[in-house]
Amino acid sequence: SSGINAEWPLRPGKPILEVLVGKTIEQALMEVMEEEELANLRAQQRQFEELRHAELVETQRLEEQERRHCEEKQRRMAQQREVLSIEAETARKIAARAFAQNYLSDLVPSVFGALSENGYFYDPVAKDVEGNFVPWLLSRVKENMGHVLLSRVMVDELIRAVCDKRIPQA
Repeated sequence: SSGINAEWPLRPGKPILEVLVGKTIEQALMEVMEEEELANLRAQQRQFEELRHAELVETQRLEEQERRHCEEKQRRMAQQREVLSIEAETARKIAARAFAQNYLSDLVPSVFGALSENGYFYDPVAKDVEGNFVPWLLSRVKENMGHVLLSRVMVDELIRAVCDKRIPQA
């Protein structure tokens, strides 16, 4: 058997039922193998999809972790900038206060001295003594001096009168 009949399953001496059963079994085995291969391919596809999904989930988790890390870093950097800003402001305030105190330390005594010299600050007892007691005392002294002067003039006149009376008699 050669040529066209070489591939023909029916050969002389082979029963037709056996050929049909063999071909059917062969076809069934081919279909089962194809189904198994398809099942394997689906399983591999499913496994690949699961792996891909797991990698995608892991990638998303890592990206989210990186995003949170960057946000935390930005937040801390902002906090650090704020702390540095507050420290700089505090240093400026301290320097301004020191400058003001230094400036005022010389200014305050000179202002108080000038005000004291101009009579804005005074001792009430001294002012009362100078304003009331001393003028009263001076008026009393002047009055007494007037009496003393009058007394001297009178004593001088008495002495002169007595001397005048004694001198002519001698």
